[in-house]
Amino acid sequence: MSISTPGGDQRRPSVVSTGKKPAAGRPASGGKTAGAKAAGGKTGAARPGGKGPRKPITPVKVSQGRSWGPIALFVAVGVLAAAIIGYGGWAAFNGAKPWDERAAAIEGISNFRESDPDLVKGGNHQTGAIQYTVNPPVAGPHNAAWQNCQGDVYDAPIASEHAVHSLEHGAIWITYRPDLPADQVKKLAERVRGQEKTMLSPFQGLDKPISLQAWGYQLKVDNADDSRIDEFIKTLRINASVEGPNANCGQGITATGTAPRDLGDPMTQG
Repeated sequence: MSISTPGGDQRRPSVVSTGKKPAAGRPASGGKTAGAKAAGGKTGAARPGGKGPRKPITPVKVSQGRSWGPIALFVAVGVLAAAIIGYGGWAAFNGAKPWDERAAAIEGISNFRESDPDLVKGGNHQTGAIQYTVNPPVAGPHNAAWQNCQGDVYDAPIASEHAVHSLEHGAIWITYRPDLPADQVKKLAERVRGQEKTMLSPFQGLDKPISLQAWGYQLKVDNADDSRIDEFIKTLRINASVEGPNANCGQGITATGTAPRDLGDPMTQG
């Protein structure tokens, strides 16, 4: 049985062989073949100029920076915690020191217990006016009646003879020049008012605007914002007493004036 080929216009064109083999890797005809597909079944895009399929582009990994916000916060919290712990340790260490060592560490303090031991013996009651070698006085002979020192703020000078007796009982006596600005006086009064075993009064002839006294100790400063004032009060109030912590600071002289009032004087409680 023979197969006839279509004739006329329906006859297939014959392919003329050139005798050349197709180049390796290229299809024998101008059509695309499966070999033109890239691995994975994707067809490579042609490069400009007909140079064959374009190599696939390897994705570039973009390095993301560190998140510095949480790190900075963590570091800050760590530093703060270390500072708090360090300060707590320092405060505990210093708080464990004897009060006289803490007093000696206050910059500018004068310690008459070391420089004049006879001055601070205590218990030496005298009547009348007394001449003091240190002004305001910090110790020495004094009147038998003490100045009331239950957080009293006096707006006029008081008798040193009564004030020194208060120091013997563990009081802190803060004095200031009468011309000290009102806002400075107010800051001093805020430290005293309502504070047991403290008192405040103006004092004539100070060589510094403010002078603080405890039994055997003195500190002079230029203004009421000086942090040493608080350290002086904290360290020496009650501790500096030579009659014990229970020595009375109430029921004393409440009157102002520089003349001492002897026992038996009707103005003693006045």
